[in-house]
Amino acid sequence: MNREETMVEQFIQYLRYERNYSSHTVLAYKKDLEQFSLFLSNEYHEQDLSQADADMIRFWLLSLMESGVSARSVNRKLSSLKSFWRFLQSKGYVKENPTRGVLSPKVHKSLPSFLKAEEMDALLEESSAEEASGSPFVEKRNRLMIEMLLQTGMRRSELMGLALSDVDMSSCLLRVKGKRDKQRLIPFGPMLQSMIQDYLQSRNQWQAECEGLYEFSDCLFVRENGRPLYPQLVYRLVHDTLSKSSTLAKKSPHVLRHTFATTLLNNGAELNAVKELLGHANLSATEVYTHTTFEELKKVYKQAHPRADY
Repeated sequence: MNREETMVEQFIQYLRYERNYSSHTVLAYKKDLEQFSLFLSNEYHEQDLSQADADMIRFWLLSLMESGVSARSVNRKLSSLKSFWRFLQSKGYVKENPTRGVLSPKVHKSLPSFLKAEEMDALLEESSAEEASGSPFVEKRNRLMIEMLLQTGMRRSELMGLALSDVDMSSCLLRVKGKRDKQRLIPFGPMLQSMIQDYLQSRNQWQAECEGLYEFSDCLFVRENGRPLYPQLVYRLVHDTLSKSSTLAKKSPHVLRHTFATTLLNNGAELNAVKELLGHANLSATEVYTHTTFEELKKVYKQAHPRADY
Protein backbone atom coordinates (compact mmCIF):
# COMPACT_ATOMS: atom_id res chain seq x y z
CA MET A 1 0.00 0.00 0.00
CA ASN A 2 1.55 3.33 -1.09
CA ARG A 3 1.50 6.59 0.86
CA GLU A 4 -1.64 7.95 -0.80
CA GLU A 5 -3.59 4.73 -0.25
CA THR A 6 -2.50 4.71 3.40
CA MET A 7 -3.69 8.27 3.98
CA VAL A 8 -7.04 7.67 2.28
CA GLU A 9 -7.60 4.43 4.17
CA GLN A 10 -6.80 6.10 7.49
CA PHE A 11 -9.23 8.90 6.61
CA ILE A 12 -11.99 6.41 5.75
CA GLN A 13 -11.43 4.56 9.04
CA TYR A 14 -11.60 7.90 10.86
CA LEU A 15 -14.94 8.74 9.26
CA ARG A 16 -16.36 5.30 9.93
CA TYR A 17 -15.24 4.69 13.51
CA GLU A 18 -14.44 8.08 15.06
CA ARG A 19 -17.01 10.30 13.33
CA ASN A 20 -19.53 7.45 13.12
CA TYR A 21 -20.65 8.38 9.61
CA SER A 22 -23.06 6.08 7.82
CA SER A 23 -21.71 3.57 5.31
CA HIS A 24 -23.46 5.53 2.54
CA THR A 25 -21.68 8.77 3.52
CA VAL A 26 -18.30 7.06 3.90
CA LEU A 27 -18.66 5.52 0.43
CA ALA A 28 -19.48 8.95 -1.04
CA TYR A 29 -16.33 10.48 0.51
CA LYS A 30 -14.22 7.63 -0.78
CA LYS A 31 -15.59 7.96 -4.31
CA ASP A 32 -14.96 11.72 -4.29
CA LEU A 33 -11.32 11.20 -3.33
CA GLU A 34 -10.89 8.48 -5.95
CA GLN A 35 -12.40 10.75 -8.61
CA PHE A 36 -10.10 13.63 -7.66
CA SER A 37 -7.10 11.30 -7.58
CA LEU A 38 -7.89 10.11 -11.10
CA PHE A 39 -8.21 13.72 -12.25
CA LEU A 40 -4.78 14.60 -10.79
CA SER A 41 -3.21 11.61 -12.48
CA ASN A 42 -4.74 12.35 -15.89
CA GLU A 43 -4.29 16.13 -15.92
CA TYR A 44 -1.11 16.68 -13.89
CA HIS A 45 0.51 13.21 -13.75
CA GLU A 46 0.43 13.60 -9.97
CA GLN A 47 0.04 10.38 -8.00
CA ASP A 48 0.01 11.87 -4.50
CA LEU A 49 -3.23 13.55 -3.37
CA SER A 50 -1.48 15.49 -0.63
CA GLN A 51 0.59 17.35 -3.28
CA ALA A 52 -2.46 18.99 -4.88
CA ASP A 53 -2.71 22.77 -4.68
CA ALA A 54 -5.64 25.19 -4.77
CA ASP A 55 -5.43 25.73 -8.54
CA MET A 56 -5.65 22.00 -9.19
CA ILE A 57 -8.74 21.77 -6.99
CA ARG A 58 -10.37 24.76 -8.72
CA PHE A 59 -9.69 23.25 -12.13
CA TRP A 60 -11.27 19.98 -11.03
CA LEU A 61 -14.38 21.74 -9.74
CA LEU A 62 -14.61 23.76 -12.96
CA SER A 63 -14.32 20.63 -15.08
CA LEU A 64 -17.11 19.00 -13.06
CA MET A 65 -19.45 21.94 -13.60
CA GLU A 66 -18.63 22.10 -17.31
CA SER A 67 -19.55 18.42 -17.58
CA GLY A 68 -23.00 19.14 -16.15
CA VAL A 69 -22.51 18.26 -12.47
CA SER A 70 -24.79 20.44 -10.33
CA ALA A 71 -23.40 23.10 -8.01
CA ARG A 72 -24.84 21.20 -5.03
CA SER A 73 -22.95 18.03 -5.99
CA VAL A 74 -19.75 19.99 -6.64
CA ASN A 75 -20.03 21.56 -3.18
CA ARG A 76 -20.41 18.13 -1.64
CA LYS A 77 -17.25 16.94 -3.40
CA LEU A 78 -15.39 20.06 -2.24
CA SER A 79 -16.59 19.34 1.29
CA SER A 80 -15.05 15.86 1.00
CA LEU A 81 -11.69 17.38 0.04
CA LYS A 82 -11.87 19.92 2.88
CA SER A 83 -12.52 17.18 5.42
CA PHE A 84 -9.68 15.11 3.96
CA TRP A 85 -7.14 17.93 4.21
CA ARG A 86 -8.20 18.83 7.75
CA PHE A 87 -7.55 15.20 8.61
CA LEU A 88 -4.12 15.28 6.92
CA GLN A 89 -3.21 18.39 8.90
CA SER A 90 -4.33 16.84 12.18
CA LYS A 91 -2.11 13.82 11.49
CA GLY A 92 0.87 15.95 10.44
CA TYR A 93 0.93 14.68 6.85
CA VAL A 94 0.69 18.23 5.46
CA LYS A 95 1.29 21.75 6.78
CA GLU A 96 -0.97 23.72 4.43
CA ASN A 97 -4.60 23.20 3.51
CA PRO A 98 -5.13 24.17 -0.16
CA THR A 99 -8.93 23.93 0.12
CA ARG A 100 -9.07 27.03 2.33
CA GLY A 101 -8.60 29.29 -0.68
CA VAL A 102 -11.23 27.55 -2.81
CA LEU A 103 -14.69 29.13 -2.90
CA SER A 104 -17.81 27.00 -3.16
CA PRO A 105 -19.99 27.52 -6.24
CA LYS A 106 -23.25 29.29 -5.53
CA VAL A 107 -26.22 26.96 -5.21
CA HIS A 108 -29.70 27.93 -6.31
CA LYS A 109 -31.93 26.96 -3.41
CA SER A 110 -35.21 25.51 -4.59
CA LEU A 111 -38.11 25.54 -2.17
CA PRO A 112 -39.05 22.15 -0.69
CA SER A 113 -42.03 20.37 -2.22
CA PHE A 114 -44.87 19.85 0.24
CA LEU A 115 -48.53 18.89 0.34
CA LYS A 116 -51.25 21.42 0.99
CA ALA A 117 -54.06 20.64 3.43
CA GLU A 118 -56.45 19.32 0.78
CA GLU A 119 -53.67 17.19 -0.73
CA MET A 120 -52.89 15.71 2.68
CA ASP A 121 -56.55 14.79 3.10
CA ALA A 122 -56.57 13.18 -0.34
CA LEU A 123 -53.38 11.26 0.46
CA LEU A 124 -54.81 9.84 3.68
CA GLU A 125 -58.09 9.01 2.01
CA GLU A 126 -56.19 7.16 -0.70
CA SER A 127 -54.16 5.13 1.80
CA SER A 128 -57.34 4.42 3.79
CA ALA A 129 -59.30 3.33 0.69
CA GLU A 130 -56.61 0.77 -0.16
CA GLU A 131 -56.83 -0.80 3.30
CA ALA A 132 -59.67 -3.10 2.28
CA SER A 133 -57.97 -4.26 -0.93
CA GLY A 134 -55.24 -6.57 0.38
CA SER A 135 -53.74 -8.37 3.39
CA PRO A 136 -54.96 -6.65 6.61
CA PHE A 137 -51.47 -6.79 8.10
CA VAL A 138 -49.76 -5.21 5.06
CA GLU A 139 -52.44 -2.59 4.50
CA LYS A 140 -52.56 -1.51 8.15
CA ARG A 141 -48.77 -1.33 8.11
CA ASN A 142 -48.70 0.78 4.94
CA ARG A 143 -51.36 3.19 6.12
CA LEU A 144 -49.60 3.64 9.48
CA MET A 145 -46.29 4.28 7.70
CA ILE A 146 -47.84 7.06 5.60
CA GLU A 147 -49.58 8.58 8.61
CA MET A 148 -46.47 8.36 10.78
CA LEU A 149 -44.28 10.07 8.17
CA LEU A 150 -46.83 12.88 7.91
CA GLN A 151 -47.34 13.29 11.65
CA THR A 152 -43.73 12.98 12.83
CA GLY A 153 -41.55 14.26 9.96
CA MET A 154 -39.22 11.27 10.27
CA ARG A 155 -36.72 10.42 7.58
CA ARG A 156 -37.24 7.18 5.67
CA SER A 157 -34.22 5.57 7.36
CA GLU A 158 -35.53 6.60 10.78
CA LEU A 159 -38.91 5.02 10.10
CA MET A 160 -37.26 1.80 8.95
CA GLY A 161 -35.02 1.78 12.05
CA LEU A 162 -37.82 2.06 14.61
CA ALA A 163 -37.85 -0.88 17.02
CA LEU A 164 -40.88 -2.11 18.94
CA SER A 165 -39.15 -0.88 22.11
CA ASP A 166 -38.89 2.63 20.64
CA VAL A 167 -42.66 3.12 20.90
CA ASP A 168 -43.86 4.37 24.29
CA MET A 169 -47.62 3.95 24.07
CA SER A 170 -48.34 5.26 27.57
CA SER A 171 -46.47 8.54 27.04
CA CYS A 172 -47.21 8.74 23.30
CA LEU A 173 -43.53 9.16 22.42
CA LEU A 174 -41.33 7.72 19.70
CA ARG A 175 -37.60 7.28 20.30
CA VAL A 176 -35.98 8.01 16.95
CA LYS A 177 -32.35 7.40 16.00
CA GLY A 178 -31.27 10.06 13.50
CA LYS A 179 -28.07 10.83 11.65
CA ARG A 180 -24.86 9.79 13.41
CA ASP A 181 -26.99 7.82 15.89
CA LYS A 182 -28.31 10.99 17.51
CA GLN A 183 -31.52 10.17 19.39
CA ARG A 184 -34.57 12.37 19.81
CA LEU A 185 -38.11 11.98 21.12
CA ILE A 186 -41.12 12.75 18.93
CA PRO A 187 -44.60 13.00 20.48
CA PHE A 188 -47.69 11.64 18.79
CA GLY A 189 -51.41 12.10 19.35
CA PRO A 190 -54.38 9.85 20.20
CA MET A 191 -55.22 9.12 16.56
CA LEU A 192 -51.74 7.79 15.78
CA GLN A 193 -51.77 5.94 19.09
CA SER A 194 -54.96 4.14 18.05
CA MET A 195 -53.49 3.30 14.62
CA ILE A 196 -50.30 1.91 16.20
CA GLN A 197 -52.33 -0.27 18.56
CA ASP A 198 -54.44 -1.54 15.65
CA TYR A 199 -51.34 -2.31 13.60
CA LEU A 200 -49.56 -4.06 16.48
CA GLN A 201 -52.58 -6.27 17.02
CA SER A 202 -52.56 -7.20 13.33
CA ARG A 203 -48.78 -7.72 13.39
CA ASN A 204 -48.99 -10.03 16.40
CA GLN A 205 -51.79 -12.01 14.79
CA TRP A 206 -49.80 -12.38 11.57
CA GLN A 207 -46.69 -13.40 13.50
CA ALA A 208 -48.70 -16.08 15.32
CA GLU A 209 -50.00 -17.41 12.01
CA CYS A 210 -46.41 -17.58 10.69
CA GLU A 211 -44.99 -19.29 13.77
CA GLY A 212 -42.38 -21.80 12.71
CA LEU A 213 -42.13 -20.34 9.19
CA TYR A 214 -40.32 -17.05 9.80
CA GLU A 215 -38.27 -15.40 12.51
CA PHE A 216 -39.65 -11.92 13.06
CA SER A 217 -37.38 -8.90 13.48
CA ASP A 218 -37.84 -6.60 16.49
CA CYS A 219 -38.37 -3.68 14.07
CA LEU A 220 -41.74 -1.98 14.37
CA PHE A 221 -42.38 -2.28 10.64
CA VAL A 222 -41.63 -5.61 8.99
CA ARG A 223 -42.38 -7.44 5.78
CA GLU A 224 -44.71 -10.44 5.60
CA ASN A 225 -41.71 -12.74 6.13
CA GLY A 226 -40.85 -10.92 9.36
CA ARG A 227 -37.74 -9.25 8.00
CA PRO A 228 -37.05 -5.49 8.20
CA LEU A 229 -38.18 -3.14 5.44
CA TYR A 230 -35.81 -2.08 2.69
CA PRO A 231 -35.55 1.51 1.35
CA GLN A 232 -37.15 0.88 -2.05
CA LEU A 233 -40.26 -0.63 -0.45
CA VAL A 234 -40.90 2.55 1.56
CA TYR A 235 -40.11 4.79 -1.41
CA ARG A 236 -42.44 2.84 -3.70
CA LEU A 237 -45.28 2.96 -1.18
CA VAL A 238 -45.06 6.74 -0.80
CA HIS A 239 -44.50 7.35 -4.51
CA ASP A 240 -47.44 5.21 -5.60
CA THR A 241 -49.79 6.72 -3.01
CA LEU A 242 -48.76 10.28 -3.86
CA SER A 243 -49.19 9.54 -7.56
CA LYS A 244 -52.88 8.89 -6.94
CA SER A 245 -53.50 11.92 -4.75
CA SER A 246 -51.09 14.71 -5.73
CA THR A 247 -49.81 16.52 -8.80
CA LEU A 248 -46.41 17.26 -7.26
CA ALA A 249 -43.43 16.46 -9.47
CA LYS A 250 -41.54 15.02 -6.49
CA LYS A 251 -43.17 12.03 -4.83
CA SER A 252 -40.59 10.79 -2.36
CA PRO A 253 -40.85 10.12 1.41
CA HIS A 254 -38.99 13.39 1.97
CA VAL A 255 -42.01 15.28 0.61
CA LEU A 256 -43.92 14.12 3.69
CA ARG A 257 -41.09 15.38 5.91
CA HIS A 258 -41.25 18.75 4.15
CA THR A 259 -45.03 18.75 4.61
CA PHE A 260 -44.69 18.09 8.34
CA ALA A 261 -42.28 21.00 8.85
CA THR A 262 -44.22 23.43 6.66
CA THR A 263 -47.53 22.56 8.33
CA LEU A 264 -46.09 23.21 11.79
CA LEU A 265 -44.61 26.58 10.81
CA ASN A 266 -47.76 27.64 8.98
CA ASN A 267 -49.69 26.98 12.17
CA GLY A 268 -47.44 29.04 14.44
CA ALA A 269 -44.81 26.57 15.68
CA GLU A 270 -41.48 28.09 16.76
CA LEU A 271 -38.53 27.46 14.47
CA ASN A 272 -36.38 25.96 17.24
CA ALA A 273 -39.13 23.50 18.16
CA VAL A 274 -39.43 22.37 14.53
CA LYS A 275 -35.64 22.02 14.39
CA GLU A 276 -35.68 19.64 17.38
CA LEU A 277 -38.57 17.59 16.00
CA LEU A 278 -36.82 17.20 12.64
CA GLY A 279 -33.49 16.32 14.25
CA HIS A 280 -31.57 19.04 12.41
CA ALA A 281 -28.08 19.76 13.72
CA ASN A 282 -28.22 23.41 12.64
CA LEU A 283 -31.03 25.95 12.53
CA SER A 284 -30.06 26.90 8.97
CA ALA A 285 -31.33 23.53 7.75
CA THR A 286 -34.76 24.31 9.22
CA GLU A 287 -34.90 27.91 8.00
CA VAL A 288 -35.53 26.79 4.41
CA TYR A 289 -39.11 26.06 5.47
CA THR A 290 -39.63 29.68 6.51
CA HIS A 291 -39.05 30.62 2.86
CA THR A 292 -41.75 28.15 1.91
CA THR A 293 -44.24 29.67 4.31
CA PHE A 294 -43.33 33.17 3.13
CA GLU A 295 -44.04 32.13 -0.44
CA GLU A 296 -47.47 30.96 0.71
CA LEU A 297 -48.07 34.31 2.40
CA LYS A 298 -47.19 36.14 -0.80
CA LYS A 299 -49.70 34.03 -2.74
CA VAL A 300 -52.42 34.79 -0.20
CA TYR A 301 -51.59 38.50 -0.36
CA LYS A 302 -51.74 38.59 -4.16
CA GLN A 303 -55.03 36.71 -4.21
CA ALA A 304 -56.72 38.62 -1.38
CA HIS A 305 -55.51 42.22 -1.55
CA PRO A 306 -57.26 44.34 -4.21
CA ARG A 307 -54.16 46.46 -4.86
CA ALA A 308 -51.55 43.70 -4.72
CA ASP A 309 -50.85 43.90 -8.46
CA TYR A 310 -50.56 47.69 -8.65
